[in-house]
Amino acid sequence: MKFLVDVHAHTIASTHAYSTVHDYFSVAKAKGLKLFAITDHGPDMADAPHFWHFVNMRVLPRIVDGIGMLRGIEANIKNEHGEIDFFGHYLQELDIVLAGLHEPVFPPSTKDAHTRALINSIESGHVDIITHPGNPAYPIDINSVAAAAAKHNVALEINNSSFLTSRKGSLRNCTDIANAVKKAGGLLVMGSDSHVAFSLGEFEKAIAVIEAVDFPIERLLNRSPEALLCFLSARGHTTLDEYSVLIE
Repeated sequence: MKFLVDVHAHTIASTHAYSTVHDYFSVAKAKGLKLFAITDHGPDMADAPHFWHFVNMRVLPRIVDGIGMLRGIEANIKNEHGEIDFFGHYLQELDIVLAGLHEPVFPPSTKDAHTRALINSIESGHVDIITHPGNPAYPIDINSVAAAAAKHNVALEINNSSFLTSRKGSLRNCTDIANAVKKAGGLLVMGSDSHVAFSLGEFEKAIAVIEAVDFPIERLLNRSPEALLCFLSARGHTTLDEYSVLIE
């Protein structure tokens, strides 16, 4: 099965990434992708864009040449309370909100602390997707996080980049997460975590994890634009009308 939806990509606004919005549309068109999200790092990251970057995403077109682009963020989870570095009514203006633990903002601590941070973020109602929860630098109680995510309709990410260029040693954790989410009745999503446009929509390693646990395709958000958009609508996003042209 070809997956034509990617939820996790960074532009040159996060200066350790190397592509523009135009680059991503070009690559998406060449690869036949239907929908992707721009999710630059939240402003508490050292080289992240300013808060206003996310406010001003309103100037970006949502559809170009029949390809959809979601206006999003990969926010930083700041503390054990699950607080993130984007807030207020501005959150409602974004189409998708990802959040994860990153060393420069939340230094690795204890398994209990990491677990509390993720569960509190999940329970906050502000976060749609938890990014790279299989990061071995942040051990968690996988079953508890999976159960909380299922209960609150939050998806956990299987991050393809974790198996290639970052977060080495993630495979076992990600396999355990996929199994736990399967048993809890929750949702998974694959993210390329592209920091250059060439990797947009590349999920080879993540697909292997999904297949290894025989994860139900109907609970994988990448299966279609409709699946992701229905999920985001159910999460309370009211910014999605323009994407209706992508639903077959």
